[in-house]
Amino acid sequence: MKQDDRTEEQKKEYTYLIGGRDSCLSGWGLASNGSSYAYWACKPEDVDKVLSWVSKRSDITDVGVYRNNPPYKASRHHVHVYMVEDGHPALS
Repeated sequence: MKQDDRTEEQKKEYTYLIGGRDSCLSGWGLASNGSSYAYWACKPEDVDKVLSWVSKRSDITDVGVYRNNPPYKASRHHVHVYMVEDGHPALS
């Protein structure tokens, strides 16, 4: 299952996804038979700030930076793409 919080219009501007495996949500709920992955979509100019913020999270492992689409698409995985807009903690 893939949940992307971006609109089609936002996907043109928020083209970078930074994230990885969510250790807290893997193995239960929507990811009961697999892993949960969380990615934060941002603008190209915010990649360094968002990468630093995500990398400091203890619940996200195997952090990577991707263009447009997260790499995990298998049906047993849950993937959630969040937005990093003005005011998001990653940009402070």
